Amino acid sequence: MLKATRMTAHRIFTMPFAAVYPAYVNKAERKGRTREEVDRVICWLTGYDQTGLLQQIEKKTTFEAFFDQAPAMHPNSALIKGVVCGVRVEEVADPLMQKIRQLDKLVDKLAKGKAMEKVLRP
Repeated sequence: MLKATRMTAHRIFTMPFAAVYPAYVNKAERKGRTREEVDRVICWLTGYDQTGLLQQIEKKTTFEAFFDQAPAMHPNSALIKGVVCGVRVEEVADPLMQKIRQLDKLVDKLAKGKAMEKVLRP
């Protein structure tokens, strides 16, 4: 029997980040934003540079590994608040799921036309 490494094993944890990345880009592009802006948001949150981000996508790294290997989560990531899929981001108990929801929230804000300065908290 396999032992879960986290409190609750969510299916998204084992999904390749590369499988969801196009959805982030498509969501933003439908609203007039660019892939470069999505990448900037992801890099801001995780500390990856563009090369590191592309390597993670090419390797089809799981969401769990993507965040575990992230160079450094942005110190202001704790300031990301709001609702994603009916769940308050700041109230998510599992640390990995909270990081995923934070990324979802940033992409949502970008897609809603928020200025990059408001999306990326200084």
